Amino acid sequence: MELVDRSEIPLLRGLHPSTQGVQLDAPTRLLQTANFMIIETKQISKKFGELIALDGVTFEVEKGEVVVLIGPSGSGKSTLLRCLNGLEKIDSGEIIIDGLKLDRDKGNIHKVREEIGMVFQEFNLFPHLTVSGNLCLAQEIVRKRNKSDSEKISLELLHKVGLFNKKDSFPNQLSGGQQQRVAIARALAMNPKIMLFDEPTSALDPEMIGEVLEVMKILAKEGMTMLVVTHEIGFAREVANRIIFMDQGKIIEEGKTENILNFPQNPRTIAFLSKVLK
Repeated sequence: MELVDRSEIPLLRGLHPSTQGVQLDAPTRLLQTANFMIIETKQISKKFGELIALDGVTFEVEKGEVVVLIGPSGSGKSTLLRCLNGLEKIDSGEIIIDGLKLDRDKGNIHKVREEIGMVFQEFNLFPHLTVSGNLCLAQEIVRKRNKSDSEKISLELLHKVGLFNKKDSFPNQLSGGQQQRVAIARALAMNPKIMLFDEPTSALDPEMIGEVLEVMKILAKEGMTMLVVTHEIGFAREVANRIIFMDQGKIIEEGKTENILNFPQNPRTIAFLSKVLK
């Protein structure tokens, strides 16, 4: 028996109804998106004191594309994600999300944040709320949904990430992998057009990594636009349309996944991959 009446669950925005629940390969996803650039950055720079975190970063992400950011620690990957979500203000350059320029206008920042779901290394769940309560809270406050609708959407998403039976549990009763899956479901409950993942498995024990990556693979196959910072090269090889390699705040090399992993051109990329692919 179905847990929730799907007719009452809003479709994730950005997905055509015909693709809901259908597993699409990467070429099919790109064909359906008509080359619409949902993320654009133009020469963005960011400094923390004397430290240059981002140095003239320019790239684009198509709607429905999965892009993986790789590179050594401190290369600017996490800072880039935080700038895309308006959590950090860039010093110069331009960011455009779904046609909306992200600048110092608080109204624009708020609108952009509503369109982006972000999953961090830490789970950031409210310890005093149940799993279901964690998913419902932002829906009711930000999306202004009533309690009934919020609960129905929460149950649907918990079923999706394999945690329906944990709906009444508290975060401290869950494993790290389960908490991260709850965090992903919570982000999806806001109907984002884009999902940003900042090393979502780095805080997990090795045996828990797979369960989180499986959820992310499902999202990718359903056509969610995703920008993922990760060291999980196997995940990148299987899911990513494109890989961007960063170092010292710059994009050193980018291209199709198979080209970057199998035939990198830049010496710095070659040196990095020689270590992580061992």
